[in-house]
Parts: sequence; C-alpha cells; structure tokens
Amino acid sequence: MRKQKSLSSRAWGELVLLALIWGGSFLSIRIALNEVPVITSVLHRTAWAALALWIVVLAMRLPLPRSPRLWGGFLVMGLLNNIIPFSLMAWGQLHIETGLTSILNATTAIFGVIVAAMVFDDERLTARKAIGVALGLAGVVTVIGWQALTSFDLRSVAQLAVLGGAISYAFASSFARARLGGLAPQVAAAGMLTASTLLLLPAALLLDGPVTFTLAPVTWGAIAYYALIATAGAYLLYFRVLAMAGSGNLMLVTLLIPPVAITLGAWVLDEALPARAWTGFLVLALGLLILQGLPRRRRIDPKRASD
Repeated sequence: MRKQKSLSSRAWGELVLLALIWGGSFLSIRIALNEVPVITSVLHRTAWAALALWIVVLAMRLPLPRSPRLWGGFLVMGLLNNIIPFSLMAWGQLHIETGLTSILNATTAIFGVIVAAMVFDDERLTARKAIGVALGLAGVVTVIGWQALTSFDLRSVAQLAVLGGAISYAFASSFARARLGGLAPQVAAAGMLTASTLLLLPAALLLDGPVTFTLAPVTWGAIAYYALIATAGAYLLYFRVLAMAGSGNLMLVTLLIPPVAITLGAWVLDEALPARAWTGFLVLALGLLILQGLPRRRRIDPKRASD
C-alpha cells in the first residue's frame, strides 16, 4: 500500500507561502489593469515568467525539449492553462472584486474532479467525490447569486468568465497528465509559457496595439510580482510542495488563497464582498474538504509490531 503523505511543518510553511503569493496575484493583476489592456497584461505575465524559468532550466542543466509533438502539447497546455484562464479572469477582475475572483478561482478543484472522471478510468466519481462536487457547485451558485441564472448583467458575465477560466484549468490538468507526464516540471512550465507567449503576441498586437514599455513604476511592480513571483516562482514552489505533501494535501491551498485575496482587496482597494459570497465560500470550502477526504491510517501488521 502506498504511504499516505502528510503535511510536515515545513510543507505547511511552504503551502501557506504559496497561498500568500497566489493570493497577492489577484491584487497585482488588478493594479496592472489600470494601465495595461487585458491581453497585453497576460502577455507580460507569460513572457517574463517564461524567461525566468528558462534561466532556471539552463542553470539546472535539464534536457531541452525538441520533439515537435511535445511542443504541440505545450501549445495546447498554453492555451488551456494560461491564455484562456488568465485572459478570462483578468477581464472578469475589471468588473468584480479581486476577492470574489479568488473564490471563483477555487472552483478549479471541483471542475478538475469532474473532468478527470470523464477522461480517466482510475478517477471515477465515487460517492464521496459526488457529495463534494455537489456542495462545491452549490457554493458557486450561492456566490454568484441565484438571480444571475435568470438575468444577466456585466457583473454576472464577469463571474461566469472567471468560472470559464477555472474550467479551462481543469481541462489543462487532465491534458497535462495524459500528454506531459514524465517531463521535468521546470521544463514543462517553461515550454508551456513560451508557447503561450508565441500565441499571445500577435493577439495582443491585433487587439491592444503595440506593446508599450513606458509604464508607471507601480504598474511595473505589479507586473514583476505576478509574472516573476506569482507565476515563475510559484510554479517552482508548487512542485516542491507537491513532492513533499502530495496532490490531496496541496489542494488545501485553494482554501487559503481567498482569505488572502479578500484581505488585500479590502485593505488596498476598499472592496467589500456581499454576504452571499462569504456563505458560498464556506459551502465551497466544505465541498473541497470532502473531496480531499480524510487520510487513511496505515494498517499495522501485528507480527511486525511485536518485532
């Protein structure tokens, strides 16, 4: 039986650090959007992060990807894991609070379970998972508000756009398992971000016009944070925590990010979330905890125990 991984004090510390980093990314993205158009802001995120990760790959002397099939996989991953979710969520943040965006982003784990159950035989939707998914979806509806299901306005569309980004993340996770398994995570992340940049550059030029580098210092600071720290650095930290604690425990980060983003949004941007957002988050959090499940205790062999 495979040993159940647990959260050591070091793993907990790095998990909290990851939540702080990702929680701050929502605020930094919103600050950059005050001066930079949506697609260009995403281009900045992928381009600078890709450059930083290639430096890491070269420093670690990891083998460089050369297969056309592999680069085709990077293009698909770049679309599913970067371009679609980054763009939809950035646009959504123009019309809803940063804290609310982070809550809706947490549904990635819910949609990930649904997509994996449709794609992989060993990821079937058990009774426990079904209960967790149902609670998670109920939390989503509560956050958005029942009225959004019958009457659409710009705020409702923005919330649905963020959910669309979370669904795209879920498909990316299953695609990565199917096509990019066995590849060094640093190489996979660098290749994916490079492919994203190649796709984004013509889109940004067409939709936003020439990329300008004459930006305010606060905007450059925000870009540096969400590209170098919250993307490149967070990818490296993510895989460290994954190796130490396992994917189930790592899912706890989705519960830690919203409080960070909500606090920063209230402190810096004077945002206030409606009561239903808090209620919905609690329901969603319960669903995520059920999805994670309780760690199984290792069975002790009486013969070994007596040795």
